[in-house]
Amino acid sequence: MATLVLLLLLLLVVVSHSSSTTHDYHNALHKSILFFEGQRSGKLPQDQRLKWRRDSALQDGFNAGVGVDLTGGYYDAGDNVKFGFPMAFTTTMLSWSIIDFGKNMGAELSNAVNAVKWATDYLLKVTAVKDVVYVQVGDALSDHNCWERPEDMDTLRTVYKVDRVNPGSDVAGETASALAAASIVFRSRDPGYSRLLLDRAVMVFQFADNYRGAYSSSLRSAVCPFYCDFNGYKDELLWGAAWLHKASRRREYREYIAKNEEVLGAGDTINEFGWDNKHAGINVLLSKEVLMGKDDSLKLFKQNADRFICSIMPQGGSHSQIQYSPGGLIFKAGPSNMQHVTSLSFLLLAYSNYLSHANKAVACGGERSVSSSQLKYLAKRQVDYILGDNPLKMSYMVGYGAKYPLRVHHRASSLPSVGVHPARIGCKAGSRYYLSPNSNPNLLIGAVVGGPNSSDAFPDSRPFFQESEPTTYINAPLVGLLAYFWAHPN
Repeated sequence: MATLVLLLLLLLVVVSHSSSTTHDYHNALHKSILFFEGQRSGKLPQDQRLKWRRDSALQDGFNAGVGVDLTGGYYDAGDNVKFGFPMAFTTTMLSWSIIDFGKNMGAELSNAVNAVKWATDYLLKVTAVKDVVYVQVGDALSDHNCWERPEDMDTLRTVYKVDRVNPGSDVAGETASALAAASIVFRSRDPGYSRLLLDRAVMVFQFADNYRGAYSSSLRSAVCPFYCDFNGYKDELLWGAAWLHKASRRREYREYIAKNEEVLGAGDTINEFGWDNKHAGINVLLSKEVLMGKDDSLKLFKQNADRFICSIMPQGGSHSQIQYSPGGLIFKAGPSNMQHVTSLSFLLLAYSNYLSHANKAVACGGERSVSSSQLKYLAKRQVDYILGDNPLKMSYMVGYGAKYPLRVHHRASSLPSVGVHPARIGCKAGSRYYLSPNSNPNLLIGAVVGGPNSSDAFPDSRPFFQESEPTTYINAPLVGLLAYFWAHPN
C-alpha cells in the first residue's frame, strides 16, 4: 500500500508540473543543433554561424609526432580535449535522430546533417589505418589544469590510439556504430560518401570483434576518470552489430546478434543508456524488427525493451527502477544528469512510435500495461522540464526562454572571444574568468547543461561542473525529441 501511495504522489507531482506553456519546439530545435557549431574543432567553414568561435587545434596529429591529420571533430564538453568515445556516441545519436525524426525537422534537417558530417569526416580520419583507431587528442590532465580558449591552446595534444596490442572494443564498436548509422543518413543524399562510411564501419567492427578488450585497460591513465569504460565492451559489440545490420541488411550481422545475444549480455542493466552503456538502446533498436514483423528471431530484444519500459515508467509498479525529482525529472546519481534524461527520453519516444505503428502496448505485470501515448507523454514531460516547466521555471538550454544558465562551465564561452580580446589568454590567466560571478560573455546558444540535482536545485555556477557543463551527448538525442514535438506539439 505504501508503494502504491508513493507512486500516486509521484504521478500527481508530474501532473501538477505538467506543461502549461506552449513551447517553441522549432526554436529549441534550431538552437540545439546550433550548439554543435560551438563545439567544433579545426578549421571553421565560411558558413560558421557562431562567430565568436575561431579556428583551433590546426596541428592535431602532426604536432604529436604521429604524422596523421587528426584535425576536426568536436570538443565533447567544456574542455578542449577530443574524446573519441563520447564523440562517436554523439554521432550515433545525431544519426538516429535524423533516421527516425528527420522528416519532422523541416529546414533544420540540413543543419542536422551537417552536424553529423562534421563528426564523420573526423571519424574517417581516425580510422584510416586498418586495425587502428585514434581515440583521443589532447592530454586531459594538462587540459583540465588550464582555463583557456581552444584558439589559444598550448597544452599537450598527445594522441592516443587502440590497436591489436592495446585493444579497445568499446570505443571501436561505438565508432563502427556511428559510421554505420551515419551511412543511413547519407544513403540518398550522397551515395558515395554513404558507401565509404559503411565500408569503414565494417572494417572497424571487425577490428573491435577480432581484438577484444576495454580501452580503459589499455589507456587507463589517459581516459580515466574522464571517459573510463565502467560497463565493459560487450554491449558495444552488440550495438555495432545492430547498426551494421540496420545499415547493410547483411545476414551475417543478424546471425552475429542471435549467436551473441546472451554471451554479450543483451539483458544486462536494461535501464541504462549513454556513452558507456548501450543495453537499453540495443533492445529498443532491434525490437523494431520484431514489432514490424520482420524478424521474430530477435524477440528476446523486444522482451528486454518491454522490461526497460516497465523499469522507467512511474506507474511500472514493482518493476520501476528509476528515480524522479520532486519536479518530475528523471534522475540518476552522478555527473551530468541531463545525459540520462535526453538519452532515455529518446528511447521512450522511439519505442512509442514503434509500438504505435504495430498497435501494441507494454505489459508490466498483473493488469498493468503501458501505452505508446504514455511513453510519449513521459518523454514530452522531460523535454518540457528542460525547456522551463520545472520548479525553478528555468530553461536548461542556453538562449532559450527568459531564464537560462548564464555561467556555463565552458572555456570558450566564459572567456572573452578572440574578436573582442585578440591577445592570447594564458593557461592560468583564464582562472579569474572561471571564478568570476559574471555571466559568460559568449552565448553558447542551444547548450543544455548537466542540470539540477535530485531536489530540482541548480547553482548556475561554473565550478559546479556536474550541473553547469554542457556536452554533445546531452544534445544529440534531444535533437530528435525536439523535431518530433515540433511536428506533434500535442
